[in-house]
Amino acid sequence: MMYLHLLHLGRIPYAEGLAVQKRVVDARKQGLIGDTLLLLEHPPVLTLGRNSRRENVLASDELLASRNVELHEINRGGDVTYHGPGQLVGYPIVNLRGDWPGKKGPHLGPVDFMRMLEEVLIRVSFDFGIPAQRIAGRTGVWTVAGGSIQEKKIAALGIHVSQGVTSHGFALNVTTDLRDFDLIVPCGITDRTVTSLELEAQPTDDPSRQPTMENAIHSTTRNFGRIFGRQMLWCSSLEELLSPAATNPVAG
Repeated sequence: MMYLHLLHLGRIPYAEGLAVQKRVVDARKQGLIGDTLLLLEHPPVLTLGRNSRRENVLASDELLASRNVELHEINRGGDVTYHGPGQLVGYPIVNLRGDWPGKKGPHLGPVDFMRMLEEVLIRVSFDFGIPAQRIAGRTGVWTVAGGSIQEKKIAALGIHVSQGVTSHGFALNVTTDLRDFDLIVPCGITDRTVTSLELEAQPTDDPSRQPTMENAIHSTTRNFGRIFGRQMLWCSSLEELLSPAATNPVAG
């Protein structure tokens, strides 16, 4: 089985995360490393994608400053979104020209890649007893409506592709303080709300199914490997990932 590097960066400032991502993207484009998944958290930050509208940021600059919320304009697709503590952010940095499941031509299409990312997060939700789904015309992963309760967004997605290599990715609400989403119109959607694994998970005595960040990381890693057909190899640091030895790992 082919492999995919996994690096967990912990909670780091958004600008630092972008800098790490750029180094990994550059190395992947040059063929110096293999495909990689970065997992991390950010302090509170708003990000505006290429299709975003500033009016979807409801908070004033003064309010954002008073709450220490940063604002960044970035090159992924999509509108405005929020990142913060308790949210698992994933940056899959992969070459779509590789040997991927479901590839119909010389490369995996960006839309097909997005559908596979959504499938990963749907399965993560299932691991915590949460039925989840796609909704046509609305990128992301959503809970299933029931009775008078509408579906809610549990994960946001948005990617950028350059020279066949992906960057940015997904944000899964695990134990996120959802009040911070009041600062924006999430992804420009006004008629639905957001939720988290913590709020939606079914009660259980099984420690592995508790909606913690550690469990969410393990579930995401496991399901990413399954959906993308890769053996996941943990790296302990960015330096280890970028070292020449990382290009020729020994499967154990």
